[in-house]
Amino acid sequence: MTTNAAGPEVLRYTAFSSSPDGGNPAGVVLDASGLDDGEMLAVAAGLGYSESAFLTAPPEGLGGPAGRTYGIRYFSPKAEVPFCGHATVATALALAERIGPGELVFATRAGTVPVTVAEEDGTLRATLTSVEPHVEEIDDADLAEALAALDWPAADLDPAFPARIAFAGARHLVLAAATRARLAELAYDFARLEALMHRLDLTTVQLVWRESDTVFHVRDPFPVGGVVEDPATGAAAAAFGAYARDLGLVPADAVLTLHQGEDLGRPGELTVTLRAGDPRVRVGGTGTRIG
Repeated sequence: MTTNAAGPEVLRYTAFSSSPDGGNPAGVVLDASGLDDGEMLAVAAGLGYSESAFLTAPPEGLGGPAGRTYGIRYFSPKAEVPFCGHATVATALALAERIGPGELVFATRAGTVPVTVAEEDGTLRATLTSVEPHVEEIDDADLAEALAALDWPAADLDPAFPARIAFAGARHLVLAAATRARLAELAYDFARLEALMHRLDLTTVQLVWRESDTVFHVRDPFPVGGVVEDPATGAAAAAFGAYARDLGLVPADAVLTLHQGEDLGRPGELTVTLRAGDPRVRVGGTGTRIG
């Protein structure tokens, strides 16, 4: 934890791993009511994590249990983002350690995101429910530019997983590698991919490889956030769940396991739950305080 006498208390948590050396770290400010946009951005930039979360008073009319509803904003080191899954999980776990497990409701720029925190065998686990997702096609020229920026030959893609842009709070381009080796080799043109992502309003590129029917390995380049790669990406996991269901690649009722961060030395695990009759996607995982 960092305490600045002239500023807010900034907590550090990792999400989607029970080890502080795994998952995706996030800054968490539980009371950002006195901060303006520039000050929140400065905190996020100072931490250098892919995103940090800032809690504010809930807006009028936000439903949820008394004392457990909040406004929430997310900043990368370079800009505000509409939704961030791992920082939501980190914030929910930080709150649960102070006010107990249970239901939480967050008002994000993307919409209302409920989170359930439960204790399982002495470990807290948070599960968020996304806003309603959607999936759209990508223009052939834009796909070609993405592959060129990644230095991925089109022949290295898995033809069973067509490229799409998926949204579940933020937009992500989903590309599937044909082999685990292809996924492991990530050395891309930062500026070129960043320019394309800004033009298409993408938050990350969700790179995936299917190990089995329900197990996937994923990586997320994040140049628009000022970092080369996001270690564990809850928003992209939700978008991928919507994508996989929309294309009939998994059943309408399914529990998917996503492994992320292994190639960065920060292994994490995300659980994606799909329910028939409910378009929303649930993403859950553990987390822990850093330091």
